[in-house]
Amino acid sequence: MFAETPEPPYYAVIFASQRMAGDQGYEAMAARMVELAASQPGYLGIESVRDPGGFGITVSYWASEEAILDWRANAEHLAAQERGRTTWYEGFELRVARVERAYGRR
Repeated sequence: MFAETPEPPYYAVIFASQRMAGDQGYEAMAARMVELAASQPGYLGIESVRDPGGFGITVSYWASEEAILDWRANAEHLAAQERGRTTWYEGFELRVARVERAYGRR
């Protein structure tokens, strides 16, 4: 599903990851993180996909860099990040970008 974002500018946090085998609580925590992020001021939406081999990309959209930093510092999110490093991900990359233009067809 497409995120309902406003007219640019806004920010995108792009999280690419390779999962380790097994769930180990991942699905429940991922659902909780989406729920928690949606309650954060400045959250605009999310789009996420994962292939059968465990490679995934999640893009979350934010109104400002301050909103991203507040989300990054959320205590529950910090705990999930630590678990991701130790339990769920073989590797990951996180990128933050300012969206200047957006167009498409739905």
